[in-house]
Amino acid sequence: MSAELLRESGHYAFVSSVSAYATPYRPGFDESAPLAGLDDPATEDVSGNYGGLKAACEREIEEVFPGRSTIVRAGLIVGRYDPTGRFTYWPTRIARGGEVLAPAPPERPVQFVDVRDLAGWIVLACEERIAGAFTATGTPVPFRELLETCREVAGSEAAFAWVGHDFLVERDVGEWMELPLWLADPNFARMLEADVSKVFAAGLEIRPLADTVRDTLAQAATVDGVGLDPARERRLLAEARAAGGDALRVEHDG
Repeated sequence: MSAELLRESGHYAFVSSVSAYATPYRPGFDESAPLAGLDDPATEDVSGNYGGLKAACEREIEEVFPGRSTIVRAGLIVGRYDPTGRFTYWPTRIARGGEVLAPAPPERPVQFVDVRDLAGWIVLACEERIAGAFTATGTPVPFRELLETCREVAGSEAAFAWVGHDFLVERDVGEWMELPLWLADPNFARMLEADVSKVFAAGLEIRPLADTVRDTLAQAATVDGVGLDPARERRLLAEARAAGGDALRVEHDG
């Protein structure tokens, strides 16, 4: 109904999500990847059908605005005033120092986009009538690079305790929210490895990671229910150390 109301407005920009893609995610997936479906097209259960509903919205918009819409399949949006804490946890936790539980392997790619970069590109897309679907997020970076950047920006002496994947799964550590940016479910494990060449060719520019971390710390707020509880983090590290083997590897600065 809203799309119909705006039919004569010229151009429509819709903020969709990488969740609109069907699972399982494949490494390097791009805009040609299949989209999520709905078992019940009439459902309004957003929590259980978020991706499918986003994809359904895209179809409605493309029908009303053929060739006149920008579909923004945004990745994890981070930066100032983030109400979710899903990125903010890492800069704030590392700023506290001590041993920081991090999900191994350190080379695991993570992917996100600063809210200001994304917003600026959406405005550009509207001004220039850039039509089509775009996976709008930053280039993947190794988890270690993210954490080391947080440590450098915060001036912290934190040490990174890289804990094995199997160990975390066996102890029911919650992916994404309890341990942000960690994805354990095989269907979603590659969600942070999108090919973003199309959106970069269309003008998306990404600021340095250090700037995003710095601004996040400047406006950081505690979000209940996000990130490892400090007591649970200490228990997990103690158990990993006792388990030995590949369960734990600690890296200090330098």
